[in-house]
Amino acid sequence: MQLGTGASVVRGAARNARVRPLRTPACAECLRAATLDVRIPPSRALFHAGRPRPSAWAAAVSVAGNIVSNAVTRATKGDMPSVDPLRIVAKEMKFLTGNIRKLLGSGHPSLDRAAKYYTQAEGKHVRPLIVLLMSRATSLCPKAPQRQQATFQASAAIDTSISPPSILSDFNPSAIPESEPAYTDVDILPSQRRLAEITELIHTASLLHDDVIDHSVSRRGSPSANLEFGNKMAVLAGDFLLGRASVALARLRHAEVVELLATVIANLVEGEFMQLKNTARDEANPQWSEETLTYYLQKTYLKTASLISKSCRASALLGGSDAQTVDAAYLYGKNLGLAFQLVDDMLDYTRSEKDLGKPAGADLELGLATAPLLFAWKTMPELGSLVGRKFGNDGDVARARDLVMQSNGIEQTRALAANYAEKAIEAISSFPDSEAKDGLIEMAVKTLKRQN
Repeated sequence: MQLGTGASVVRGAARNARVRPLRTPACAECLRAATLDVRIPPSRALFHAGRPRPSAWAAAVSVAGNIVSNAVTRATKGDMPSVDPLRIVAKEMKFLTGNIRKLLGSGHPSLDRAAKYYTQAEGKHVRPLIVLLMSRATSLCPKAPQRQQATFQASAAIDTSISPPSILSDFNPSAIPESEPAYTDVDILPSQRRLAEITELIHTASLLHDDVIDHSVSRRGSPSANLEFGNKMAVLAGDFLLGRASVALARLRHAEVVELLATVIANLVEGEFMQLKNTARDEANPQWSEETLTYYLQKTYLKTASLISKSCRASALLGGSDAQTVDAAYLYGKNLGLAFQLVDDMLDYTRSEKDLGKPAGADLELGLATAPLLFAWKTMPELGSLVGRKFGNDGDVARARDLVMQSNGIEQTRALAANYAEKAIEAISSFPDSEAKDGLIEMAVKTLKRQN
């Protein structure tokens, strides 16, 4: 599948984001193939079965460069440098890790160390960054009058317990440390800042659990928590993070937000169960089918996009936004989350261990068939037997990797990621122009340029 020269990934956002439209040639086979589950629809022209061209990867990289450069160009002002999303919410992000560590305080020294272990390394904090940008961007959107009271309640006392403290026997410190100046910026509410922290707590808990399941030995360039403390302590630390996240979530006093984030925790477990199998039936010798891609995308939504999408929706709810804005925030997060994971799966084939901060090729070693391999499988049936035995025989991992690199699986994975990035930008096209909206757009295009 070849994208037109200079194609823009933001076709649907052309009117409001001021970008050039997409021109993507389709073929009959591609149109027939685009029949995946309607919950997570793929692009209409991403499953072309043609043999790979020698320059497929270089062409994909070139197209991605054009996509990214076009997405942040404003026609009325000429070329402008891309915005820095982190700068837009730098004040809030500055105190993120410190606030999280305060929420995780424990009287037991060993639990305290394990629970805070992954907060010591310098993470990317993508999820709270997105939540804060969405909070600021939606502050300019129309409000729903019936939600104003819930918004006030959610922001009034985010550190005040609901049950008597003597019953809880718990100490949940203030979100604003004594050394931190009080916020006067009403664009991002205290409840939305706390939501960003809760989002990172849930994500970090999932890392602790995933590393135990995957027998990981490193995380962010350091020994993994399961290696440092043992599996039992790592699992308990992850449970502790989820418990503290749940308490902080309840104190937001917003029923729908509690429901959304509680569902995320269940989704993470559901997605992990799905990931244990490469197909719905987990056959010993599976055949390629559209259902295989559907299964993969559903799993990807549950494991990655659910947290981003539902936290984006929650941020709009906490800000009292109207129904259209709340729905748009959710769609942005869902599509961005899918694009993010697709790129992550692609990088496992294209980047080194040094670049990734984790072992390259880890997905195949774990027996996982991700998007690049699934696309390659369509034209290389011999991959089916490798998928069925989860690359467990000697030489399976190397053989599978070679077949993927010979195919156009990586190119098609990038194309699908670009399609979801387009949908993310399109979702917020009706938002009023602002730095925060530009930051959200930049997050989508930066996702396609990720190298780690």
